[in-house]
Amino acid sequence: MFATSPRNLTDRRIRAAVIGTGQIAKGAHLPALRTLGDEIDIVAAFDIDEEAVRAFCADGDIPHPYTDLARMLDEQRPDLVSICTPPVFHREQTVAALRSGAWVWCEKPPCPSLAEFDAIEAAEGTEADGGPFAAIVFQHRFGSGADHVRSLLAEGSLGRPLVAHCQTTWYRDTDYYAVPWRGRWASEGGGPAMGHGIHQMDLLLDLLGPWSEVRAMTGRLVHDVETEDVSTALVRFDGGALATVVNSVLSPDEVSRIRIDCERATVELTHLYGYGNDDWRITPAPGTATAEAARWQDMGENVPSSHLAQLRGLVTDMRAGRRPRSSGADGRKSLELITALYKSAFTDTTVRAGEIGPGDPFHTVLHGGAPGWAPDAATGDAPVPAQAPTATPDPTAEPAAPATEIPA
Repeated sequence: MFATSPRNLTDRRIRAAVIGTGQIAKGAHLPALRTLGDEIDIVAAFDIDEEAVRAFCADGDIPHPYTDLARMLDEQRPDLVSICTPPVFHREQTVAALRSGAWVWCEKPPCPSLAEFDAIEAAEGTEADGGPFAAIVFQHRFGSGADHVRSLLAEGSLGRPLVAHCQTTWYRDTDYYAVPWRGRWASEGGGPAMGHGIHQMDLLLDLLGPWSEVRAMTGRLVHDVETEDVSTALVRFDGGALATVVNSVLSPDEVSRIRIDCERATVELTHLYGYGNDDWRITPAPGTATAEAARWQDMGENVPSSHLAQLRGLVTDMRAGRRPRSSGADGRKSLELITALYKSAFTDTTVRAGEIGPGDPFHTVLHGGAPGWAPDAATGDAPVPAQAPTATPDPTAEPAAPATEIPA
């Protein structure tokens, strides 16, 4: 439970602060907060790097830079905190913010384990008290295309979902993994299933609802990392649909894709890092009435998936004192599926929803201590790759990320 009394946000501007001043803060969180400047004042930022936080505040016209998080929370009393640090820091920083009375908007992945997420949930306020709550950044849920398809599925006009495919096949070279915290369980939490594919998997869950069981495989085929660099999974949903999930950082032809075959139509989303209405396609089954097919295609005003689209809803929920989407159990579900994916792959078993709890080694760390995947307990070294690295350095690869940048 949080340590301060809930704040009344119905009739005043929201005081916001940013934790971590890397690229995700500069390129996504700060612009979204600025766009809602009629409701939000950005009052402070925190980073362990004093030079970085001072430059961030100077560039963003933010009055108060801090290198002491507790002091910032105590002196500035923000109502909303954006957390833009690597996932290994998320639990500690989120809990500190919640206990100060602030709501939290935390970058994905939410944290490195279900145990840490449980600690975050325990620090939240209650719905009776109006919060505060911690929402995870899952911005792909919030575009107009996803809203439209979600409504069609909920009303049943497309028929039952039967078969689905969820694909995040990206390309990351050896220079990308030269950044020390990438590809390591302790700092990144997981591989492409956790750091890259989580967005599409979260959107699939948001569209199809609860899953019931998963069977998975992982590989370490190219990169010299602790985690996997590719994973595949078969997922059964409570409604009966069967889905394939593929996450890769080995794919030169990069794409993010979701396809759902329903009784009366196929729904497809094809994009890379974000979508608009034009990235969705709905193909009706033969014999569908023209007027009905036209209604399915009409997605209304184009609202691209974005941090801004999610933040608008979060601010509305803050003022209403209600739990936001992608918080609590709703924010946990993609992490639970990813944890089950790893357990299934590393133990060669089918894993069912809800079976990973306290006492299960995968509840506290995603590798579960599995031989060949857990770091060497004595040396901390990564396990030997299943295949020697074959990728060559790419001179056009992105530069090393600052310590507060989120892996992507």
